[in-house]
Amino acid sequence: MFAYEFITGGGLLHDPLPQSLAIEGDMMVNALLDDLTRIPGIEAMVSRDPRLAFGTTGIGCICPHDGEDPFVAFARGVSLCDAVWPIAPETGGVLEELSRIVVEKGRLLLGSHPDAVAVAASKSRTIEVLEQAGVACVPVFTDPARVTPIPGPWVIKPDDGAGCADASVVSSWQDARGWLDARVGEGFIAQPWCDGASISLSMLCHDGNSMLLSCNQQHVRRRDSRLELEGITVNAFKDTLGTFADLAQRIGMVMPGLFGYVGVDLVATEAGPLVLEINPRLTTSYCGLREALGLNPAELIISATRKGGWLSTALPEPAGAPRAVRVDLLSRHVH
Repeated sequence: MFAYEFITGGGLLHDPLPQSLAIEGDMMVNALLDDLTRIPGIEAMVSRDPRLAFGTTGIGCICPHDGEDPFVAFARGVSLCDAVWPIAPETGGVLEELSRIVVEKGRLLLGSHPDAVAVAASKSRTIEVLEQAGVACVPVFTDPARVTPIPGPWVIKPDDGAGCADASVVSSWQDARGWLDARVGEGFIAQPWCDGASISLSMLCHDGNSMLLSCNQQHVRRRDSRLELEGITVNAFKDTLGTFADLAQRIGMVMPGLFGYVGVDLVATEAGPLVLEINPRLTTSYCGLREALGLNPAELIISATRKGGWLSTALPEPAGAPRAVRVDLLSRHVH
């Protein structure tokens, strides 16, 4: 099993390595490796940027060669394994390209189909697809002339960005229109600020079916015009009315190419949830998922592929009582 995390695995070998992205990438790949090593019969391997230390025993490790293209290095690792679990940002088509390499080499892709990744990589395209299917979403605008005069703050961010990266808050729809107008062709979108809790869903997807694992509270801080994700409380609350489970099922049906772990960001408004984006990959919430649920999510995903079909409609009996778990990006702790 090749567990490849783009940031820490050599994807930025020829560029400066942002510390915050490396920390988050390390947390995700280490959580995945911890889950994989608990599954009988699984031998895990990773790729590692030579600027970063790696001392995990029992895990095979390759490093990109000097001057080697990151995608060539990734393909080299893919050739050594039967199955590949890519973790990468959608930005610039990176996750889509990695996924296509896995498919073209005939290896088992433990992630969403490249075509589904291509849709999810674009926030505007994702919302277009969801809204056509009747799923409520936060409105998105790419054309400054079409920005609706909705009062209150607006958020400007890259159409293919990940999370809060490069997101800015402006004070009005006029500012949002001017911001987009000044950056036509640069791939930015504008969305009105919606009051409500910042929520993410952790779900499993397979062939148009989906299963909600947890509802998570995102701790987002606004610093002047910038948004920062400081942490996440995984399994923060129960979906007592089934609202989020229904939403997860609808998303799975609308985008049948989603597979394995999928994250959904949304705003829980008084009128109901509004989807912001779909992440067809591991998200930071995964870091606390096994501890929160008492279940191994990686084992659930792999078991679905081994059985050639979807999981049962009910989760297996957990090893312990489900609870809320805090993933703190500032301290790098899960508690």
